[in-house]
Amino acid sequence: MARLFEPLQLRNVTFKNRIVMAPMCMYEANTDGKVQPFHVVHYVSRAVGGTGLILTEATAVTPEGRITDKDLGVWSDEQIPGLIQLTSQMKQYGAIPGIQLAHAGRKATVDGDIFAPSAVAFNEKYKTPKELTIAQIEKVILAFKEAAQRAKQAGFEVLEIHAAHGYLINEFLSPLSNFRNDEYGGNAENRYRLLRKIIDEIRAIWDGPLFVRISAFDYAEGGLTPDDYIEFGEWMKEQGVDLIDVSSGAVVPAEINAFPLYQVPFAETVRKSGLPVGAVGLITTGKEAEMILQNEQADLIFIGRELLRDPYFAFHAAKELEIKMEATVETYKRGW
Repeated sequence: MARLFEPLQLRNVTFKNRIVMAPMCMYEANTDGKVQPFHVVHYVSRAVGGTGLILTEATAVTPEGRITDKDLGVWSDEQIPGLIQLTSQMKQYGAIPGIQLAHAGRKATVDGDIFAPSAVAFNEKYKTPKELTIAQIEKVILAFKEAAQRAKQAGFEVLEIHAAHGYLINEFLSPLSNFRNDEYGGNAENRYRLLRKIIDEIRAIWDGPLFVRISAFDYAEGGLTPDDYIEFGEWMKEQGVDLIDVSSGAVVPAEINAFPLYQVPFAETVRKSGLPVGAVGLITTGKEAEMILQNEQADLIFIGRELLRDPYFAFHAAKELEIKMEATVETYKRGW
């Protein structure tokens, strides 16, 4: 058995294989943040295609925390029925449904005020955010907890906190975007405080697998590196996080030399924290995914663009690795 097709158990959930559909923004919701027919087709087709875990796109915990006004949301009970439609059908075809909880911070492009740890824009094309007050930070923490509760009601089995790509939590973590001089800024422990409180509040009501997506490298002088995230990862482990989804970049403008598997070494470094990790970044073949697992650089393989191109990536990877994979739909056996 190739490791890519070995089951993995985290807490009370068993993933049938190590293939994860990475969260990718689709910008196909209406301004009310509700699930549309597109989302059902998009996510459920990947479940039919054999993906083990499917993480929805960044799903906003507040209206002002959307990246765009076409993002999915989980800030209202009215959004739950549509999310149930997604989870129930993904489960029907053998995939574990997961949701990424997100707040865009200073990279939000919605109308009205936007918020960040400090009143500094991402670049000249973005609006200048308002600096969050302590009271507003507490409301953000509560919004993540309430979103997690709605996700639980909607039938999701995995939660991922989006703390990467220059969005709100990442902005607090990085000294390149957090210039506060209160309890949420300055040293690493203070910059971690928002994420710490969000994890604690979610863990109080959630006993399933909990992931955190990070940007392990800021690609800029004075920014965070994978070694910094070893310590953050140790703190996450103490708090009951189950896996770190290791991406990189986007907290400040920077040139990134992207090439196949370029982020895998970051995952390998962060794995020294003692937590399982997910590897991401231009992984496009079953053999690449298998190599990462065999080299013990990661525990799950997060596939993004290749799953946009090929909903049946899992079947093609199995064929490449000479593994017989059971079809999720009986009639589909004729095609494999």
